[in-house]
Amino acid sequence: MLTNDQVSIVDGAVLYDDGDHKFIWLGWEEEEEEGFVQVNQYIIVNKGKGFLLDPGGVYVFPRVIANVSTYIDVNDIQMIFYSHQDPDVSSGIALWLANTPAEVYISNLWTRFVPHFGVTDIRRIKGIPDRGMTYTLPTGDVLEFIPAHYLHSVGNFTVYDRRSKILFSGDIGAAVFPRGERKVFVEDFQKHLPLMEGFHKRYMNGNAACRKWVSEVKKRNISMIAPQHGSIFNGEDGKRFLDWLSSLRCGLDIIDEIY
Repeated sequence: MLTNDQVSIVDGAVLYDDGDHKFIWLGWEEEEEEGFVQVNQYIIVNKGKGFLLDPGGVYVFPRVIANVSTYIDVNDIQMIFYSHQDPDVSSGIALWLANTPAEVYISNLWTRFVPHFGVTDIRRIKGIPDRGMTYTLPTGDVLEFIPAHYLHSVGNFTVYDRRSKILFSGDIGAAVFPRGERKVFVEDFQKHLPLMEGFHKRYMNGNAACRKWVSEVKKRNISMIAPQHGSIFNGEDGKRFLDWLSSLRCGLDIIDEIY
């Protein structure tokens, strides 16, 4: 199991590798910038073909495509998955479509909004049905697109990679780091909680949505939870996070505290 001392913040890290199949975290900007939302991007490489997860917006595109290119030719990227429509997730879509042959998978609810990010040809945009779907990789292994609606987007999905047993959770599990304190992996779950709490209370719709998603993902054997913001949860910390989320009062549960 990798530790924070073993990974390069700039270069990223291979989270799983069995020869035919890799799950890779693609690193961060070297300098932390004020007013900038920290984001994680990931790529799965299976039999030499690439499958991107939330590759991000225009701002991070040069760094992400450079890091991707150290693992795979961009012409071998077959699929790009977007968990939801937010600009930090998907505003770089036109650049990725221009530089790769990939098809893009996003919730059916958001396919009509994609042109607002500068996409003029939507033939490569594939809508994910509300109940989710599976996606088969070259080896025959499967990615599961698991519904996570209202956490926080009304059309939201997470990805479970059956081979690596890694769950890409999108905004679920996000944390906001104080300057100078970012970590790739959670080291102390109790100390990490305050970095997640404010975001989840405000951005997640309510406990019913949290419990529904947790009940679904707990049906899987999960080795790691990799969110789109913040730190990655290894092993038991992933279980601690799911237990915490399933009991969290958030969104509509606490609306009287917001107004």
